[in-house]
Amino acid sequence: MSVEIGSLMDFLEEHMMKTQENMGKDLAAFRTGKASPSLVENITVDYYGTPTRLKELAGITVPEPRMLVVQPWDRGAMPAVEKALIAANLGISPVNDGKIIRLPVPELSEERRASLAKQAKHRAEEAKVAIRNIRRDGNELAKKAQKNSEITEDDLKQMLDDIQKLTDDYIIAIDKDLVHKEKELMNV
Repeated sequence: MSVEIGSLMDFLEEHMMKTQENMGKDLAAFRTGKASPSLVENITVDYYGTPTRLKELAGITVPEPRMLVVQPWDRGAMPAVEKALIAANLGISPVNDGKIIRLPVPELSEERRASLAKQAKHRAEEAKVAIRNIRRDGNELAKKAQKNSEITEDDLKQMLDDIQKLTDDYIIAIDKDLVHKEKELMNV
């Protein structure tokens, strides 16, 4: 990883931000008992031999709180879309009427909610580890720059403090995202 020491903080923040955003996308795909397009939009459909994400093939709408509607733009893709939805193992049975596919989202059992909350915690922990790895890489680059006389020892100390503060901020943000998702999952 070759980064200019002057832009190290921006580089680290960008990577930490991407890590948090990816975790947020992963958490959005967890089913909460409410219909959300994020449940299905990234499902891969075999569209005439080409793996394509569902959101690129169809309109996905939420006409009511517990109903998703998937309307492929190409009616010929309907069987492939239905097959992909079944294969995604969402715990939702698609209802195909020839024009649209309805996905009625059932209530989650207490046991399933607890299982999803546990998975969300695991995903958040993975994101925190990734953030800490980014911190470690940043610290190593800063120490190497000081060793090569690119920055002073005082600059190094300040930079290490700044990197730690940035890390702490992103860890807190990830914890907030997790708490929000857990509340969402546990609400009946």
